[in-house]
Amino acid sequence: MPQLNTIQKALYMPFDRDSWSKLRKSVPLTLQEADLAELRGINEQVSLDEVTDIYLPLSRLLNLIVRNNQQRGEVLNQFLGQPPARSPYIISIAGSVAVGKSTTARILQALLSHWPEHPKVDLITTDGFLYPLAELKRRNLLNRKGFPESYDTKLLVDFISAVKAGEEEVDAPLYSHIIYDRLEDVIKVRQPDILILEGLNVLQTELDSPKRRFVSDFVDFSIYVDADESNLRQWYVERFLKLRKSAFADPCSYFSHFASLTDDAATAMANDIWDGINGPNLTQNILPTRERAHLILKKGAHHSMEQVLLRK
Repeated sequence: MPQLNTIQKALYMPFDRDSWSKLRKSVPLTLQEADLAELRGINEQVSLDEVTDIYLPLSRLLNLIVRNNQQRGEVLNQFLGQPPARSPYIISIAGSVAVGKSTTARILQALLSHWPEHPKVDLITTDGFLYPLAELKRRNLLNRKGFPESYDTKLLVDFISAVKAGEEEVDAPLYSHIIYDRLEDVIKVRQPDILILEGLNVLQTELDSPKRRFVSDFVDFSIYVDADESNLRQWYVERFLKLRKSAFADPCSYFSHFASLTDDAATAMANDIWDGINGPNLTQNILPTRERAHLILKKGAHHSMEQVLLRK
């Protein structure tokens, strides 16, 4: 099992895969292989065994927490003599580019929606809250896309605070990885029982702005998907090579010019992007937020979950 750093030893209870899987108890597996195939991201190899060992215990834990939160809200409403509030439980999922945050989010959404206490589970990614491409160019931030300054943080905080306040309908902007830009269309969020918010920046704060509100102020439970940087780099390169033959081959793709690269040229390009953008963003802005999470999922060399750290 991977060694813990000093902070992790103080804050977390570590579980290897076998000990964590035993916490599933009798929770049934509600996904089939065909379901999982639709939830996997590019270059992901998550199996039904991993869903059983890692995600079902996590689903059980989150269900217990959400149910307790709902019961606490009912008691408070009874005490205050007011009608039930429709404030969703908010779960955030953070981690590096290429670590598999999106797959983790989709699997959790599918599993949590099968619990009768909270059947309506929505998923929103923070990609839609990146500034539009034209604005990024105007601000000279195109090579800083994914860094904190590339997000419309006010729009994101306004969105999450409105959802948390129980507003009947809140718009979330949509993002296209094909055109590499925000779309005019929106997603309507209508009072879900649970909202999963996935993105690079969901645990970040700005220490020089103590009076400002952050996404994390509205999150009830946070998850960080972790892996060694050497593995992350390799997964990013592998994903880039697969995208070159799929999404990049679309004539509408912003990255269509990469489709004609040779294997060697594409590998070199992916490594350059990692060294210039994704790697620095990880070390400067994403990794420092890891120990703010309530739970850390640690991946090994083959995308397989090896360790779970649960905050004490």
